[in-house]
Amino acid sequence: MQTITGDLIALAQAGRFDMIVHGCNCFHAMGAGIARSIAASFPAALAADQATAYGSRDKLGTLSQAEVRCGNHRLVIVNAYTQFDWKFDGKSPGPLVDYSAVERCFQTIAARYRDARIGYPKIGAGLAGGDWAVLAPIIDRALDGSDHTLVVLPK
Repeated sequence: MQTITGDLIALAQAGRFDMIVHGCNCFHAMGAGIARSIAASFPAALAADQATAYGSRDKLGTLSQAEVRCGNHRLVIVNAYTQFDWKFDGKSPGPLVDYSAVERCFQTIAARYRDARIGYPKIGAGLAGGDWAVLAPIIDRALDGSDHTLVVLPK
């Protein structure tokens, strides 16, 4: 896994990536974190999310996607359904991110997009409360042999 510092969206718009991936919940809520910025920058990604079944647990581990033009290049935005809900209910222990769903999402991405230059944030380790020390190896194993880059925001 390559790691760079920067703005994932700006880098994608500038042509650094063919695809960006971010974690989504199953309720069409893209109102916080990087999902909010993605929805604002790429309305087609929000529309792709809204075209899926609202609140369905069956979405966990699956993807929706949108293709957009950024200047002279094509960019695919992948909504990876890595968590069921977007808020803690006070009943469920642990993080919102579903580690198994993350693995299934990235295995699908690896199978479908082997030659893509893929960029992503620390999926599941922000608002979803997951442990990046657990998530990073899951993503790295699934994307082994792919050109994939973790983009972290500058401090």
